[in-house]
Amino acid sequence: MHRIVRKYSLAPHITEFVIEAPLIPRKRKPGHFVIVRVDEHGERIPLTIVDADPEQGTITLIVQAVGKTTKLMSTYEEGDCLRDVVGPLGNPCPIEHFGTTVCIGGGVGTAEVFPIAKALREKGNTVYTIIGARSENLVILEREMERCCDAVSITTEDGSKGRRGFVTDELRAMITSGLHLDAVYAIGPVAMMKAVSELTKPCKIKTYVSLNPIMLDGTGMCGGCRVTVGGEMKFACVDGPEFDGHLVDYDELIKRNNTYRDLEKLADEAFERMPKREETLQECNPGVRGR
Repeated sequence: MHRIVRKYSLAPHITEFVIEAPLIPRKRKPGHFVIVRVDEHGERIPLTIVDADPEQGTITLIVQAVGKTTKLMSTYEEGDCLRDVVGPLGNPCPIEHFGTTVCIGGGVGTAEVFPIAKALREKGNTVYTIIGARSENLVILEREMERCCDAVSITTEDGSKGRRGFVTDELRAMITSGLHLDAVYAIGPVAMMKAVSELTKPCKIKTYVSLNPIMLDGTGMCGGCRVTVGGEMKFACVDGPEFDGHLVDYDELIKRNNTYRDLEKLADEAFERMPKREETLQECNPGVRGR
């Protein structure tokens, strides 16, 4: 059991959790993720480790409530416990001294690119960050990014904050301005990562993307995260999650990512019909809080 020691709302349906997991922070590196099982009957979901505190024995996870399990997790409060948190899993993100880098986060992907931006800065890189969201109220981690990056740009689809448009519009402007870029890291929706890779490929800018959106069990056992990279079959959870963005077969990836969409919808609808009863939460200390 892993106690939630802090819960904070970052934006509508996006929650930050600080969770006790004493062994994980000792080994965690940028790019690593954990597998979470909310309760004993729940599915296994992969979540990127946003931050870690080895002294306190905690990890930070940021969760967007979009389906049954993430919605259930969002109902948990400080003091409640998650059934299982396993990790760190996957391979750490390639971090080198490139020179000038751009970190791009689309939606909640900003949480996943945040530790990468910090690590790149610590390596002595110049780090620019582009945060993309549908609207201003969904922009997350702007201040945190400002503290570890040389500059932060915001794009929103409705123009309510920063540049109106997409992260690729801002990236294109940076490239056409003559700014020399040595590496780009993009994490977010698959379509966004595809668009970024298509923009940087003709310019021969090294580009990394994270394919954790398609993971299921996170250990390579289920095969659900198969992806073709450079003409070879890879498993996102054990061979990644970061890959060379110019080598990923995105069309195949998009199709595979939709494989369980109908089942996910059914599970979500069933969860929404369930009465929100107190016993849906797991207590570390039953009776401490009135429910």
